Amino acid sequence: MRIVKEHDERKNEIIDTAAMLFESKGYEQCSVNDILTAIGIAKGTFYHYFKSKEEVLDAVIAKMMDQITQQVRSVEADPGLSPEEKLLQVFLAARTKEKLGDVLLEEMHKTENALMHQKALVSLVNTLTPVLTGIVETGIQAGVFTCAYPEQYVQIFLASASTLLDEGIFQIEPEKTQKLFDAMILMLEKMLGVEEGHFLAVTREHWKF
Repeated sequence: MRIVKEHDERKNEIIDTAAMLFESKGYEQCSVNDILTAIGIAKGTFYHYFKSKEEVLDAVIAKMMDQITQQVRSVEADPGLSPEEKLLQVFLAARTKEKLGDVLLEEMHKTENALMHQKALVSLVNTLTPVLTGIVETGIQAGVFTCAYPEQYVQIFLASASTLLDEGIFQIEPEKTQKLFDAMILMLEKMLGVEEGHFLAVTREHWKF
């Protein structure tokens, strides 16, 4: 007997199944038919929800970013945290390795999955920029930060960090990676007008390379 599912339930099933197959087979190697077979649905059902495999990929990444957004928004809204604490906790909450897992992260780094990789990085920057900008602006109002262009500085920091520290883009020796990370944190301190070393000790405790 054919099983009829609610709209959102079926759509989420397609997204979750696609994510699993993208991880196990690779995005480029996975076909729409693979997704159909894994779920046991007709092609027409798939195209009722999605126009293409790439549109499913967008949905997979969006779901991952929704999880990150929920975490960083809860940090942003926590009245018990200072702007500095919020800034650092948002960075920690947004680490993509923990959200994606080693296998999917490895898949994203493959040449054939460049589109998935690119979309994930762009989505991460777009997701975090408004949250971090809000935190920086609150810090400016509180006299904690001094920053002429909060949104633009946040975008510059996120774009550079998400690409330079991505093993799938730049192959950097471990000892140099740590130095690069430290340099980025020092750059962030300069951008925000805080004392040198203000963030560095804390980030080193939680972010090792």
